[in-house]
Amino acid sequence: MTVRTRFAPSPTGYLHIGGVRTALFNWLFARQRGGQFILRIDDTDVARNVDEALEPILSGLKWLGIDWDEGPGVGGPHAPYFQSQRADRHRSAVDRLLASGHAYRDFATTAELDEERKAAQAAGKPFLYSRRFAAFTEADAARFATEGRQSVVRLKMPRESSLVIDDAVRGRVEFAWEREQDHVIQRADGSCLYHLASVVDDHDLEITHVIRAEEHLSNTPRQAFIALSLGYELPAYAHLPLVAEPGSRTKLSKRKLAQYLKNPDFKQVAEHGTRIAERIGLTADADTFNPVIVDFYREVGYLPWAIDNYLALLGWSYDDKTEFFSRDELISRFTLERINSSPASFDPKKLWAVQDHSMHALSVDEKLAFMLPFLVKAKLVADPVPPEAAATVRRVIEASGDRLKVGGDILAYADFFLVDEPPLDETAVKQRLAKPGVGDLMAKYAAAIRSVEPFEPAPLEEALKRVIEEAGVKVGDLVHAVRVAVTGKTVGPGLYDCLAILGREKSLVRLEKALPLCG
Repeated sequence: MTVRTRFAPSPTGYLHIGGVRTALFNWLFARQRGGQFILRIDDTDVARNVDEALEPILSGLKWLGIDWDEGPGVGGPHAPYFQSQRADRHRSAVDRLLASGHAYRDFATTAELDEERKAAQAAGKPFLYSRRFAAFTEADAARFATEGRQSVVRLKMPRESSLVIDDAVRGRVEFAWEREQDHVIQRADGSCLYHLASVVDDHDLEITHVIRAEEHLSNTPRQAFIALSLGYELPAYAHLPLVAEPGSRTKLSKRKLAQYLKNPDFKQVAEHGTRIAERIGLTADADTFNPVIVDFYREVGYLPWAIDNYLALLGWSYDDKTEFFSRDELISRFTLERINSSPASFDPKKLWAVQDHSMHALSVDEKLAFMLPFLVKAKLVADPVPPEAAATVRRVIEASGDRLKVGGDILAYADFFLVDEPPLDETAVKQRLAKPGVGDLMAKYAAAIRSVEPFEPAPLEEALKRVIEEAGVKVGDLVHAVRVAVTGKTVGPGLYDCLAILGREKSLVRLEKALPLCG
């Protein structure tokens, strides 16, 4: 049997971290088993669909390296891959269920159903529709129609016995049929609901394994009933653990950012990302720039494989010590049997550590190619990037070393090299330049480096040491002041690297312009 898995997002919003984890597990399982991974767009809920949201989903998956063998933009023998384009197949399935007696037309009004529901509640019993307005014959349907009633189509669920499935993650799961409602599968306007459409499409696309989030476990009885009633073979099921809030067992939600920001690690990641977003002209609000959606990490400059590597650890593990995997290692080692059924708490600090590890593995040239687009977006370099600008950024990356944690960090470390006059941080000026005696020290250092040869870190450091020894002051009294004078800020690559990268002329110009601000 050829394994065929699918990811079927609805175009109702951005690509959620939990959705990515589901897509990743489907993709890994298909790749590990030499099968196919299919992307289908479940767009039956017209009222909630957002056309603009489809592109972020497609581009987000591509960015993460989660490629599909069939689906939008790729095509395939099972097209179309949009549920809305498969309506004829769905209606045909409804007709078959009606003909076989596994479904019926129901003419009950909302008020009548509410009345039955309230009566059951008052009696302390679970609500189970009486089927009082069910039309099991054409005569019944005609009679109800003459009363001006409209009908929906409901499943005629069994009310005895149970459904048992062998879930690849949860083991044996049993559902009592008597607890299942007669679920609606077709609206009064003739459109079909998700549960019917999903089952038909999974069958038509020959999906062998339905690997999805735990929240869909309760949908399994009605979907299995539909499949069995249509004569379909059931797929293998694997219900994944929730991707939960930091330190919680509650599902991670895009709408609860304000709550999550009470977590220091989550807040640090969000604020770091917001600073980068502002530099590249993004609107950093909770709806469009949120650490619960994939676009946040792409725009900030996380490495796509770092995201995949971390998300693979949310509910799955290879052993009790291995945390970092290459793409091929993860594919070869992934199995459904190693998935844990307990909720997996999203940990921004752990993701940061995986990102940091992944950045360390890049060569300087790889970092350069990854980071230059951020400088282009911020309009600090032209597009295409001039060779001399690329050479400067390369030296900045070399000098910055492990300080660059994400791609967007280059904005804070390279900006002052790429402009003629960097703005000076007012607080830093007061703290570092305005101190008494700093002006005299900086003037002496400027004079000393006019003749330093070569204009490189080691000789520049020696020159500074001579100045402070002669003045009898601490290194920090001069180092911090010089950094603010030439870079405008208190953080960045090492001071002597900064001077060397700027060159003698620019360094002296900036030092001299800062002298009037010194104490």
